[in-house]
Amino acid sequence: MTPILELESARLVLRQWQDDDLREFAAMCADPQVMRYFPAPLTRLESAALIGRLRGHFAEYGFGLWALERKDSGAFIGMTGLLTVNFNAAFAPAVEIGWRLARRHWGLGFASEAAWTCLRCAFAQLSLEQVVSFTSESNLPSQKVMQAIGMQQDPGSSFEHPRIPPGHPLRPHVLYRINRTQWQATLRG
Repeated sequence: MTPILELESARLVLRQWQDDDLREFAAMCADPQVMRYFPAPLTRLESAALIGRLRGHFAEYGFGLWALERKDSGAFIGMTGLLTVNFNAAFAPAVEIGWRLARRHWGLGFASEAAWTCLRCAFAQLSLEQVVSFTSESNLPSQKVMQAIGMQQDPGSSFEHPRIPPGHPLRPHVLYRINRTQWQATLRG
């Protein structure tokens, strides 16, 4: 599949990763507030490795987590996109939607705007039947984004994330879903 290199929304460009994104990306991933729903902040080396894995996902699947850039300033603000679920779960195989934004760009609607753009790509360009999203039970901000883009919580599918140690407070996760029919209904309003 030819990779989808760029998407646009009203205020954002979702684009391929550039080498000079590392400085801002590493700063974002080292911020304890940004990473509070992850087991730990990332080092610069871990952030660089993550960018490498994201580039590899694009090469393999044609989509992934795009770097987010503001149209008005050209500033790198985070990432949003689609990934294949790469761990054993009752809902897999699946494609998930996810996001992470630098703190100074929170509360401006960028996460929802970028996620909505990714859903459009998932259903209109990639012809997926369903997209999932998941987060720790305590991550209410991400759950609000999931709800804002029309996703519905699947209470019967809550799970313990296998990559988080047993007993860790972030291990219990909630699962949200949206299918093509639900997405089309949100377009009709």
